[in-house]
Order: sequence, then C-alpha cells, then structure tokens
Amino acid sequence: MDRYINLFTDYGFKKVFGEEPNKDLLIAFLNELLGKRDRVRDLTYLNSEHLGRTARERSAVFDLYCTNEQGEKFIVEIQRVNQKFFKDRSVYYSTFAVQEQAAKGRDWKYELKSVYTIGILDFCFDDANQEKLHHRVKLMEEETKQVFYDKLTFIYLEIPKFKKDLSELTSDYDRWLFAFKNLHRLKDHPKELEAGIFKRLIEIAELATFDEAEQQDYRESLKAYWDLKSALSTSYEEGKAAGKEEGKAEGKKEIVRNGLKQGLDIQLIAALTGLSEDEIEQIKDGR
Repeated sequence: MDRYINLFTDYGFKKVFGEEPNKDLLIAFLNELLGKRDRVRDLTYLNSEHLGRTARERSAVFDLYCTNEQGEKFIVEIQRVNQKFFKDRSVYYSTFAVQEQAAKGRDWKYELKSVYTIGILDFCFDDANQEKLHHRVKLMEEETKQVFYDKLTFIYLEIPKFKKDLSELTSDYDRWLFAFKNLHRLKDHPKELEAGIFKRLIEIAELATFDEAEQQDYRESLKAYWDLKSALSTSYEEGKAAGKEEGKAEGKKEIVRNGLKQGLDIQLIAALTGLSEDEIEQIKDGR
C-alpha cells in the first residue's frame, strides 16, 4: 500500500477536497487557479446531483459543487480518461449551474452569477503543445478576440504534462500540480511540502491515519481507478487492431465489446467511441 492517497481516485479526491473540515484545501487550490481578481474567501458545498427537467433528460453528477459568498458557482471535476466529447460534457454540466439561478416571478431580469467549471485531467487532450497544460477559456468575440461574456469560465489542467520534480517547485501552483501527479508516489514526507496548506494536505492524505473502514473504502476506490485505466487501455488497443483489419466501424464495435467485458458503463463507452447509447445496446445484444 502507498503511503499517501492517489488524488485521482474518487475516494481520495473527495476525502481531501470534499469534506467540510478540509474546505480550506479546496479554497487554497481554487485561488491558485483563479487569480487575485476572482479570489474565493469561503465556500459552501452544494448537492452534487442534478436531475434533468423531465424524465427523458440526462442528469448530471458533479464530483464537487460549491458556491462562494457572492453566490458564484464552482463545478470541480476530476477526469480520469479521455472522452471524445469531454468538452461538450463540461459545457453541458455548466448549464445546470446556470439554469438553477432562475428566480421565480416576473421581477427577475436574467442577471446571473459567475459559473466556473474546473477539469483536472489525468490525460492530455492537446498533444500538439506539450508545454501548455493550463487552459482558461471564456466566450470570446471572434474578430476582436475580446471576451464577450466573462461570467462563464472553463479551466482545464492537463496533469500528465507537468514535469517538475520536488527540487524544481517554485510556487504553490507548482505544488498543487505536483501533488495531483505524484502524491501517491511519495515514500516519505518531503520538506518541499511542509509549509502552509501543504502540511495539512500531507496530514490528511497519509493512509496510516485512516481507520480500517476508510482504508477499505480507499482500496476499493483505487482498484476501480486502475480497473478503469486497464479496461480503457485494453479496449483501445484491441479495438485499434480490429479497426486496421476490418475498418473503423468494426473497430468501434470491438471497443464496445471489450469495454462492456471490462465493466465500463454505457455512457462512458458512448463518449469514447462517438456511438449513441442505442447503438451500443444493439452491439451488446449481438445485433
């Protein structure tokens, strides 16, 4: 067993950032991303499950959903695998935080509070630029390149692109990125993570402080993380081989079959392949 938790596991991420006694960690992390103008002083955790307006509409479950003292909304998501439409998913999720602000009655003038959607990615989506790992996106006017609407912000961090080791960390921003990528690999308590909020991070993340039930929950979460990584790798490689031999359509079918065999859910397979859920159900049924 590792000494510290893996922050890309569902249990590890929510243990560190999703519990009320530890919200100072989430606030510190967000402030490193947002900068001085958007600084967060306090947060309140909100219900992370959001239902569509009708039974036919898809629901959304955020990893973390919070609001600050100004009523601004923060959706914080860890993304373990690359999905074909992960940007679309981010935009779709943001709409829940926008629409729920609608006030009842005729006096509401459509004034909205800012919504921030933050994706911490365990993969790279922009392989062409290995130096750029931090993406901050707003709606922009195409010709002037000026921000058209500043209340909707998307921030993506491509964690695998972070290459610094402990001796090269020069800021808290560096330390957060290092922690996401390497915390679970550390064998001791490094002096580079002894100051300020990172001392708290190390204390909370040390597995030896967990009781037996917490350790069991973490082990199950870690297994689910590695099973997902393994299933995706197997599905992709076998599907790619089939695609070379039998064409793209059959290759996608192989990815579906292998994904189902490895226990991936239908929504994730749909996102990875671009197929509809109905098409995946048909392949599942042998049609």
